[in-house]
Amino acid sequence: MTRDQVGQGGTLSDTTQALSQTRTDRAKSVTIRDARLDDAAAIAHLGSQVFAATFGHSVAPQDLNDYLERAYSVSQITRDLSNPQRHFFVACVDQDRVVGFSELREGSTEDCVSGTENPVELFRLYVDLNFHGAGVGRGLIEEVEDLAKERGFKTLWLGVWEENLKAQKVYEKMGFVRVGDHVFKVGEVVQTDYIMSKSI
Repeated sequence: MTRDQVGQGGTLSDTTQALSQTRTDRAKSVTIRDARLDDAAAIAHLGSQVFAATFGHSVAPQDLNDYLERAYSVSQITRDLSNPQRHFFVACVDQDRVVGFSELREGSTEDCVSGTENPVELFRLYVDLNFHGAGVGRGLIEEVEDLAKERGFKTLWLGVWEENLKAQKVYEKMGFVRVGDHVFKVGEVVQTDYIMSKSI
C-alpha cells in the first residue's frame, strides 16, 4: 500500500485490513529453498542492506563499511556457502528474487549453551524490510529447525542485539528464551547480544 492510498476516505480499520491482506499476499508468493552458490551476490546484497538499516545508526560509517566488506562481500558469502558446516536457506519471490535468508552454523558455541544437549546456532536471519510481517522470517526459522533436527541437534540457539526488540519478540513467539549474553564488536563499538535458545 502506498502513502497516497492511505487516507483517501478509508478508516483505520480499512487500512489495517488492507495491510494485513498485503502481508498475506506476500507470504503466499514466497518460496523457500536451499541456497545455491549463484545466490551469493543476492545474499551479500540483502545482508548488507538489512544490517546497515538495522545497526548502521549505532556505529561510525567507516566501521560499518569495514564490517560489511568483511562479512558481506560476495567472495565471503561464497566461501560461507561452500563451507560444509554452514547451511543456508533463501526465501524468494518473482522468479528467484531473494527477499530473505537464514543460516544454520555448526561448530559454534557460547558458555551459556555449552551444557545443553547437542546445540547448534541459528547464525543469520535476514528479511527484506518490505517483507517484514509477512511470515518470511518464521518460515526460514522453521526450515532451519527442521534441518537441525534431521542432523541430530537438540538445541537451537542464536544471538540478537539487545536493542532489537522486534526480533526478540519474534523469537519469543517461536519458543526461544534468553539464556545469557555476549559481546559483539563493530569497529570500536562494543555492543551486547542476548543469547536465546530453545529445545527442538
